[in-house]
Amino acid sequence: MIATETNHFTKALPALTPLPLQRPLLMIGHGTKDQEGRQTFLDFADAYQTLDSSRPVLPCFLELTGPTIQEGVDKCLAQGYTEFSVLPILLFAARHNKFDVTNELDRARAKHPQLKFYYGRHFGINPQILDLWHQRLATLDKPSGEQLEHSASSIPSRKDTVLLFVGRGSSDPDANGDVYKMARMLWEGSGYQTVETCFIGITHPRLEEGFRRARLYQPRRIIVVPYFLFTGVLVKKIFDITAQQQEQYPEISLTCLPEMGIQPQLLSVLREREIETQLGQVQMNCEMCKFRLAAVGNGTVYGHDHHHHHSHGHDHSHNHAHGTPDPYADVEQYHQRIWQAP
Repeated sequence: MIATETNHFTKALPALTPLPLQRPLLMIGHGTKDQEGRQTFLDFADAYQTLDSSRPVLPCFLELTGPTIQEGVDKCLAQGYTEFSVLPILLFAARHNKFDVTNELDRARAKHPQLKFYYGRHFGINPQILDLWHQRLATLDKPSGEQLEHSASSIPSRKDTVLLFVGRGSSDPDANGDVYKMARMLWEGSGYQTVETCFIGITHPRLEEGFRRARLYQPRRIIVVPYFLFTGVLVKKIFDITAQQQEQYPEISLTCLPEMGIQPQLLSVLREREIETQLGQVQMNCEMCKFRLAAVGNGTVYGHDHHHHHSHGHDHSHNHAHGTPDPYADVEQYHQRIWQAP
């Protein structure tokens, strides 16, 4: 199924003009223990490679599965490359983007001083991604064959519908703020009654609280928007919780949209990000980065030029290791520690 979708999108899109520099691209995903999610990321990289075969595209993972970033670097070194474009395949600039990936690149450079990395931007708040979700929501307003037989009015109107926008959740307040901004932009001009924003992990409010808040508006329908690139353990958890909520509140129609997956809009954004690395146009917002604020507060300024020649000294334990107790479950403790940088 996944491979078929990949072929469908690459056939629908024209081949891209080769980039000026045939510099290898390391595409770095978060990583997941879910095999379907892992394979979708690999297929996404394969689809992007198919559009422009002039340079190698190597998918890597930060954690939980392989190939690792170090293995991707070693593979390119074996082919004689010493300069790399590196793109974090992440929606928002949180700890993984600012801290963990760059630490891995520093480790690779420590082993191979001749290496040079051109580190690009995350996907961020992008009009093409916004358009993708607008299309998804518009599809829900089109009655199916069964609904046409009865009445199109069986679909609740947008004014009777609450959007429940679900982010991953981060220990970085800057990234969490961007989730709220994206949710708001999706709602603006949409005609939906309102939008509630929540998270599936780490930060608050959590998904169950999001449902509680959404019900306060007494909607006929709640549409759950899992703001994820690919499927995985957390996306499937969102679907499970939504199903539980539907059983508890059968009078409300609940619809859980799928994650984004392999879409032309995402491939287009990825191309923009790679071009930026080749043109030296990468710009990131650092004003509210808690890692920068901590450095300034300690009297140490790293410059934060995102070439990352500094070592972060991070042990990659993440403080939210999978399968361990949630250190952010208590809201009061969360507020006490959230602005702390490791």
